[in-house]
Amino acid sequence: MSGIVGIIHRNGTGIDRELLQRMTEFISYRGPDEQQIWQDGNVGFGHTMLRTTRESFAEKQPFSLDGKVWITADARIDGRGELIEKLKIKDNISLLTDPELILRAYDSWGEDCVQYLLGDFAFGIWDSRRQKLFCARDHFGVKPFYYAEVQNSLIFSNTLNCLRIYPGVSDELNDLAIADFLLFGYNQEFDTTTFTDIQRLPPAHYLIWTKEKVQINRYWTLPTNGYIRYKRANEYVEHFQELMETAVSDRLRTNQIGIYMSGGLDSSTIAATTCQLLRKRKEPFDLKAFTVVYDRLIPDQERYYSELVAQAFNIPIQYLSADNYQLFDAVEQPELQRPEPTNLSLLAISVEQIQRVARHSRIVLDGNGGDPVFYSWGAYFHVLHLLKKLEFSQLFTDITQYFQNHQRLPPPGLRSRVKQWLRIPPPIPPFPECINPELSAKLDLSARWQHFHQEKPLRHPIRPEAYQQLTSSMWPFLFESCDPGVTGFTVEVRYPFFDLRLVNYLLAIPPVPWCIHKELLRVAGKGILPDLVRLRPKSPLAGNPVSILLQQANLSQVNGLATTPTLTKYVKQDALPLVTQIESERGEVWLNLYLVSLNYWLQRLKLINFKTT
Repeated sequence: MSGIVGIIHRNGTGIDRELLQRMTEFISYRGPDEQQIWQDGNVGFGHTMLRTTRESFAEKQPFSLDGKVWITADARIDGRGELIEKLKIKDNISLLTDPELILRAYDSWGEDCVQYLLGDFAFGIWDSRRQKLFCARDHFGVKPFYYAEVQNSLIFSNTLNCLRIYPGVSDELNDLAIADFLLFGYNQEFDTTTFTDIQRLPPAHYLIWTKEKVQINRYWTLPTNGYIRYKRANEYVEHFQELMETAVSDRLRTNQIGIYMSGGLDSSTIAATTCQLLRKRKEPFDLKAFTVVYDRLIPDQERYYSELVAQAFNIPIQYLSADNYQLFDAVEQPELQRPEPTNLSLLAISVEQIQRVARHSRIVLDGNGGDPVFYSWGAYFHVLHLLKKLEFSQLFTDITQYFQNHQRLPPPGLRSRVKQWLRIPPPIPPFPECINPELSAKLDLSARWQHFHQEKPLRHPIRPEAYQQLTSSMWPFLFESCDPGVTGFTVEVRYPFFDLRLVNYLLAIPPVPWCIHKELLRVAGKGILPDLVRLRPKSPLAGNPVSILLQQANLSQVNGLATTPTLTKYVKQDALPLVTQIESERGEVWLNLYLVSLNYWLQRLKLINFKTT
């Protein structure tokens, strides 16, 4: 989770060392262990170090192998053994740092090096031999990467507010990004930010800067042609367990770890795998679980189920009771300031949770990714695929396997298909009336609203629903919202279910029976997880805390809040006081919470150097 920054001038002007130092110091909260800058003529890099792996204790950045090619990186490279083998490195393997591996890969394969990299990464490489800057972001966008072109310069960082320090980067707002926040809760575009001058490098893309141009290219697309078949059911389970162990192990290159553990199947699987791996090492370790619970506000069972897992694996667990939090609690505190608009209504809970994790460890494992990668509408696409290929025996095998486990046939998922055949469009909620009509007309927001709620083209032959979920712009938004550049805390969140090897496997196996109701996790967890957890059905919260708080809370502080003049560019003048009056429609409730959150954010737009802990 180290901090990175880079500046390059096209006209050959030398780097302002004082400015580079100031930008590096700004992101020092990301990496309190060490800060360094490097410059050579018209190029300069800055780096702030947070050591989270054994190898990182030997790491120095910015780094070069030969003094001609330099790197600044926020990276955790997975599959190190396989990469080292491909690079034919024989000596001092245990001392190789992740940035050095990236540089060696670049030296061997040039821009194609990203085809060989696994893990979470954002980096910039200056190649003085070719007078070229090469930057890249990981496959799913776990690590942020922002850049701006100002006159004859390009600047980049993994921290958005760092770029706002640079002279010439304006605070002009991107109206479409803000409209997206009000309508959907996050920016739908992969390559823009809330600020017109600052862009995102999308996930699975690289950037090349030369004196002639800036070029953005995609280097990877989630595959649609994987197809894995085994003769024995056990082979699917064993392969999954092997990949899950690898995914967790590559994220465990330390002995002090936190884990977000809800008591659901995804986080419990990660917890079980983590414990097994740590105990195999026969080294001291410090693993602690963190769980947010409701004891009174809603009938929440997370305390009960997470306690079962904690007891089964002897994991210390710390609970954060969310019952006493009110909407927009502590919203004035600097820890709740965010680089871009976000829903502030219950953000104080997340801030308190990340503070607790930060007191214990620098990394925390997270179960996000389990839902989208197993997401399934039913057996329809799988059955259709096998019928087209005339694989009747395989179809019989898959359905029989499901029937043996559940004593019923798999859900067919025909309802949505029948509606498509009959050309019955899905219901689309009415367009929110509080949006400024002039802005709506200018940006054609009504069409954007319609497109968002329409069914999307099917892009995977047997797992279109999972493919759609995994390629949503929601995920980079979620990853960035948990990144230290946003939270201000030195905690790196790691997501085993977004391991590329695991995702590729789960998209390629038969969804019947393995993906319906997460059957693969349930079978793999037999004899490992407590059965009450392993066989637990998918359980969303039994109530909506926000709706209950809207009915119970005194929101005079919100309804009496002064409206920022800029807000009226995006919403009608009288929209802000309506937050407590339209709780009947869930979509409208969230929309108006976004509206209040945007108002708070606009009031603090100039406060970019927020206090960090």
